[in-house]
Amino acid sequence: MTKERFWVVGGEYSCLAFKTLKSGAPQVMGPFETRDEAKAAWKRVSEETRACATARYAIAAEQLVLPA
Repeated sequence: MTKERFWVVGGEYSCLAFKTLKSGAPQVMGPFETRDEAKAAWKRVSEETRACATARYAIAAEQLVLPA
């Protein structure tokens, strides 16, 4: 049996190529039990950083294999 968890990952990058984060490590939020919860967090952080052209966030999914 599998279960999916969701994370919001991102931060402020050093340039518009979005290859290197300024802080070196991504900001990670979660885990969220549903994609809708993750989407709400992504929307909130995206709105907060709207004025920063080098900020980018994404939703990542994690597949967990649960013991039977």
